[in-house]
Amino acid sequence: MSIHINAQPFEIAPIVLMPGDPLRAKYIADNFLQNVKQVSGTRNIYFFTGTYKDKPVTVGASGMGCPSIGIYSYELFTEYNVGCIIRIGTCGAYTTGLKLFDLVNVERAFSESTYAQCAFGFPGDHLYHEGKAYAAINATAAALKMELKKGAVHSSDVFYRSTTGTPEFAHKNDCMAVEMEAFALFANAKQLKKSAATLLTVSDIIPTHEQISADEREKALLPMMRLALETVAGM
Repeated sequence: MSIHINAQPFEIAPIVLMPGDPLRAKYIADNFLQNVKQVSGTRNIYFFTGTYKDKPVTVGASGMGCPSIGIYSYELFTEYNVGCIIRIGTCGAYTTGLKLFDLVNVERAFSESTYAQCAFGFPGDHLYHEGKAYAAINATAAALKMELKKGAVHSSDVFYRSTTGTPEFAHKNDCMAVEMEAFALFANAKQLKKSAATLLTVSDIIPTHEQISADEREKALLPMMRLALETVAGM
């Protein structure tokens, strides 16, 4: 067991899907996995292990922000010998070139976060996906004939700002959307030589204030969940 995950080492699969919300992890486990078992519940951050098309997979929550996913992904990589983590979450679009419900496979994450510098001495303000997961998502989407956007996102440390619109940092780096976790996940994977990707559903369009309603949200995330699980099944 690690400090923040109370599963036994053999109870975590080599590939982990990681939404931010513990209840979203439970939803995936309840609706998509077979032979499923809850293997950790420390701090109500749930982890479930089961199979999808006979492929072992764990789904567990990351919490919100770089520090939180930094803790959970690091412990999964180092204490449970996980080889690949795919973050599945939502993002806000900075551009009207993205539409509600679009799927985004993150090529690189820009951030003002000091996470990578403080933890590992990595310079710079951006990090790329690591390993084979990004390419596997692209290939699976093509096979399923699912449209997929690819590009840079802004991994922000803040959710609320005194200013409106696209922050200058995101504008100058041509970030298509904003989320809060990919940068730390990519940093851990780079340091530990693991595979990591981030797959996102566009939940709101910042310039136009469009957003997925609460009633739509559960259904809206199903294509992302399916794509992630089919990717795992083919890896």
